[in-house]
Amino acid sequence: MSATEQRGRKPRADVQRNRAALLETAQRHFLQHGVGTSLEAVAKEAGVGPGTLYRHFPTREALLAAVLQTRSEELVARQADIEQLGDAAEALEQWLRAMEDYFSAFSGLPEPLMAAARAQEPDNPLTIPCDILITATDEHVQAAQSAGHVRAGVRGYDLFLAACSTAWIKGNGTDEESLDRLRTLIASGYRQRNAQP
Repeated sequence: MSATEQRGRKPRADVQRNRAALLETAQRHFLQHGVGTSLEAVAKEAGVGPGTLYRHFPTREALLAAVLQTRSEELVARQADIEQLGDAAEALEQWLRAMEDYFSAFSGLPEPLMAAARAQEPDNPLTIPCDILITATDEHVQAAQSAGHVRAGVRGYDLFLAACSTAWIKGNGTDEESLDRLRTLIASGYRQRNAQP
């Protein structure tokens, strides 16, 4: 939050315009070049200097977190649909696929997300979004455990990392048939032995 926002004043129009241009341009660059894209190129295309970019987004992670926030509507909508399912095992499976799709939005995205989840650094802007997703995954895991579909030792964190890993593999050009086999292997690891697939 900027000093202006902390004091309760609305940011100037040019500040809002610059931030919106940076987010739109960064999203386009992340889509075209992955999360390692040049931030200087983002600033130049957005029509601002690097200093303006870093005032709004002090780190690459801060910019990435802000762009992901703008793209989260589809994941939230899918989560709402998944929560309506009456089958906890199916809900967990669909949630893992929804996260996998979300993590596949930009080339290289799984790496900073896994790093943020592992390190639990409070100053990393990606830590809070990861925590929210891990908590949601945990809720699905616990529901499936209560229904007897998932082994007792499995945690939401484990399956968050599994979804990140699958998204990383998907982003490196693996064919869908291989991905399906990988998903089956992962599911066989977390499912209760006597549970139906």
